[in-house]
Amino acid sequence: MKKIGVISHIAIAVAGLSLSQTAFAAEAEAAADDQAGSEIIVTGTRTSGLTVAESPTPIKVLGEDTIGHVGQPNLNQILTQLVPSFTAQAFGGDTANLTLSARLRGLSPNHTLVLVNGKRRHGTSNLAVLGGPYQGAATADLDLISPSSIKRIEVLEDGAAAQYGSDAIAGVINIILKDDDEGGSGYATAGKNYDVGGDTYAGTIHLATRVGDAGFINVTLFHRYHDFTQIGGLDRRVTDINGNLLTTTTSPALSAAQQALYRNIPGFPFVNKINGDAKSHLTNVQFNSAYDFGDVEAYAFGSYSKRIASAYENLRVPDRVIASPVLGVAGTLTTPGELIPFPTGFSPREGIREDDYSMTGGFRGTLGGINFDLSTTYGEDKNLIYTLDSANRSLFIDTHFTPLDFYNGFFKAREFTANADFSKEFDAGMAEPLNVAFGFEYRKNSYEIGSGDPASIYKEGGQSYPGFRPSDAGYNSRNNKSVYLDIAASPVEELKLNGAVRYEHYSDFGSNVIFKGTGRYDFSDAFALRGTVSTGFRAPTLAESFYSATNVSPTSAFVQLPANSAAAKLIGFDNLKPEKSTNFSVGVVLRPAANLTITLDAYQVRIRDRILGTGSIFGSGGATNFPIVTAAIIANGNILDPTVSQTGINIFTNGATTRTQGLEMTASYTTYLDGGSIAWTLSGNYNKTKITKLAAAPATLGGIPLFDASAQSNLESASPKLKVIASADLSLGRFSATARGTVYGKSSNFTSPDGGTFYKQVIGTAFIADLELGYDLTDELTISIGGNNLFNKRPPTVALVPGTTNSTLVNGGNVLDAPLTFSPYGINGGYYYGRVNFKF
Repeated sequence: MKKIGVISHIAIAVAGLSLSQTAFAAEAEAAADDQAGSEIIVTGTRTSGLTVAESPTPIKVLGEDTIGHVGQPNLNQILTQLVPSFTAQAFGGDTANLTLSARLRGLSPNHTLVLVNGKRRHGTSNLAVLGGPYQGAATADLDLISPSSIKRIEVLEDGAAAQYGSDAIAGVINIILKDDDEGGSGYATAGKNYDVGGDTYAGTIHLATRVGDAGFINVTLFHRYHDFTQIGGLDRRVTDINGNLLTTTTSPALSAAQQALYRNIPGFPFVNKINGDAKSHLTNVQFNSAYDFGDVEAYAFGSYSKRIASAYENLRVPDRVIASPVLGVAGTLTTPGELIPFPTGFSPREGIREDDYSMTGGFRGTLGGINFDLSTTYGEDKNLIYTLDSANRSLFIDTHFTPLDFYNGFFKAREFTANADFSKEFDAGMAEPLNVAFGFEYRKNSYEIGSGDPASIYKEGGQSYPGFRPSDAGYNSRNNKSVYLDIAASPVEELKLNGAVRYEHYSDFGSNVIFKGTGRYDFSDAFALRGTVSTGFRAPTLAESFYSATNVSPTSAFVQLPANSAAAKLIGFDNLKPEKSTNFSVGVVLRPAANLTITLDAYQVRIRDRILGTGSIFGSGGATNFPIVTAAIIANGNILDPTVSQTGINIFTNGATTRTQGLEMTASYTTYLDGGSIAWTLSGNYNKTKITKLAAAPATLGGIPLFDASAQSNLESASPKLKVIASADLSLGRFSATARGTVYGKSSNFTSPDGGTFYKQVIGTAFIADLELGYDLTDELTISIGGNNLFNKRPPTVALVPGTTNSTLVNGGNVLDAPLTFSPYGINGGYYYGRVNFKF
């Protein structure tokens, strides 16, 4: 009955919208053309002039108008609201909360290749370290690409490593930038979440002009401010589940001296601010340009982004840092003359100052009947990492002084790519010319960690996030060379065939050969059958191989042990090696009526040697503990907080073989009205991942499962198997409206307070409604209001351990009313906004 109710919600939302007055007629007609599949695509093919409707592989195209009707000025949010197979991260642990990621088809974020104008985009240097569905993410940061600079987005939902190289296992997101030669546009928007903060202000302007007689340049300026959100905040160390201060008779208990301090913690009783969005300022400048000299066109595009952001970590209670009058001796609340520097506690923040830039330049044209494209791309992402409003406990005890802010060091990722691509058509007596494409690529990557200031690495470092020690710091690089051949043929008018083979050689792990074969047969204008088979691979990122740090909470300290380190070898872990994949897909394209297009594609992706983060492997405080783990931590040069009760390691390793099977569907139809139109779309994705093989733990760990129930559930059940999006875009005169309903299926995750007993946490099926209404004040000025997650749906909270007598949470956390952060629709609830668009 619940499923029927959800479907009814969608039907009511879409049907209700069809009765309302709506959007720009010109935009609706363009949308109708888009739905008919008439757009020329450049992703997944090296044949020119191919349309969406003719594509032998499943591909979605999101036009400028479609992108513009999503309220949040954030590309991750735009894609998750428009593409069923795309899921955006709601919340990240530690610095991952400052660089949220996303993924396709329930696979790793690293399995999706991001292109800009067909050229590989560099990845972030801010690795997602902590466990969860997005662990290990170090892919391109979509938030650093301004939505207002985009002409369209092509989402190829198929393996394409043979065409584009490493990473393209789940698919490819190709962002095509605007290439206007005159005019301008922009918007100003403001919004916030319902009752949890999140004030957001953003503005952008896009300018285009002709350069000479045959050139253009487009420049887009974008700035966004987003404030903190706070979800929950009752801390089990301070209050009970009802917000009442703990006493001497409760469990946990507070002494009278603690009660006197704890009741004055700011924000009481909602004292712990860790669950929520980071506060950020993001500025982005993007350009796209070209000049046609006749047979040769020169082009260049690039971007620069500056992000300053910080995210709250767990509360440190007032008696966390106490010194006695004697240097080097810790104090207590009953120590005569004790020094309590933070009598109301403190809430540390992790901060970044990020600089990201990319530049591509090249020449393309035709010479002697051969099409060529020669280009180079350089991208760099650097993050300076800080701990703010914190303290170094040991430093204060030893010296009676501690800084409040710490510089922890930096991450830097750099990528240089050089491409030479060629193609030529030959008359082979077939229905269409034979297209032969070939090319070469050289790529060099480097990853660097810089160490922090002396206070950040004195003993255990600052509370919540210690600095990077000299033993963590280092510079690592590699290069790879590749060559590919791609042939497309149409022996008869109804049949299209395409084959690609690629050879890659990496300086750090050797060579690989992969291939892809694609075919499509149009039985009639109304029915076509298509399918692909391909192999692929993903090279481990340098961050996965060499990242080293200590991750802490008020009660634990776990070292992220570098996979390629001597300390990892001490336990018995090998260096990371590439993942390998095999993809199959088969689908149909149906056009049963005018203006109606339906696609249905089934797929399977098998990944071997999949790189995963292990579960927590304990050195102390766990259900099972290993002295070799403590020895490896010491060998890696890490010093842990002596007050924590749990210590251990996490590590990335080639740990599993997985099989992902799914079904994708899209249907689009256009209704033409007197003076307007309605563009209807229905799209869905069913996706199931299963672990078919798990690697065994090294013998030094006594045969424990290398991937505990939590790590396994991150792969198999933490993302919903089903996601369906129904939408209607109406236009009638000067009025516009967009209504969208999304159904998210059930998702679940196992979690444990001690690595021993695991508890299942479930997020049920949910319906999320979005609505936007607009009105053209003039031909150049439009106002809009809207809401994403209109009915303020939020995920359940983390449960208590059954039968607990001391408010122990199943995840071992501190926040009694914390949301389940693997929620596919976010943790903040509704977002409501207004926007003013202009053009000239």
